[in-house]
Amino acid sequence: MRPAFAVPRSVAAARAIQERPRSRVVRTGSPGWKLVAGLDATYRGGLGRVAIVAEGVISFPYVPGYLPFREIPPLLAARRKLRSKPDLMIIEGKGLAHPRQLNVARHFGVLLNLPAIGRAKSRLIGTYDEPALARGAWSAIGAAPRTRTGTYVSTGHRIALAAAVRTVLACAPRYRLPEPRRLADQLSKRPWISSASSP
Repeated sequence: MRPAFAVPRSVAAARAIQERPRSRVVRTGSPGWKLVAGLDATYRGGLGRVAIVAEGVISFPYVPGYLPFREIPPLLAARRKLRSKPDLMIIEGKGLAHPRQLNVARHFGVLLNLPAIGRAKSRLIGTYDEPALARGAWSAIGAAPRTRTGTYVSTGHRIALAAAVRTVLACAPRYRLPEPRRLADQLSKRPWISSASSP
């Protein structure tokens, strides 16, 4: 059964939707994953592409803090194309570290009841102390663990923060990005080939 996800017609409606699923978020869980998937989205004009790869028309505008309504529909389409379903998703975006505690990783995780981690380049809200320079050092509000040059991790759903940090570090042996996310990023940015996406 496909999860229901309707794209709202306005930011006000999106805000109301974001207020509801927070009570369903599970903030505990530990690694035991066999298959970890990384998801990333890129945009060109009115089209969005999510690495696995799926292309589709984007129905909600870019509004900071409301990316789930822009990104979740193509994320769902991309996940449906997977032959093997992952045990955990690492998604570009914030999770808990969001004004309504429900950005892309957390919203997607709750929708599918799937463990999810948010990985971002910078924080959206809150403060944290700069972590020590050694790989594996981290500090909270979400967490800013050292992979290579630093990254930002936030809990999404069904995983504790310390477990999310350990998972991201295990998935990032050489680069700043966790490997599933790094490959998804590269794949999503390949040349656009569909006629609908031409300039």
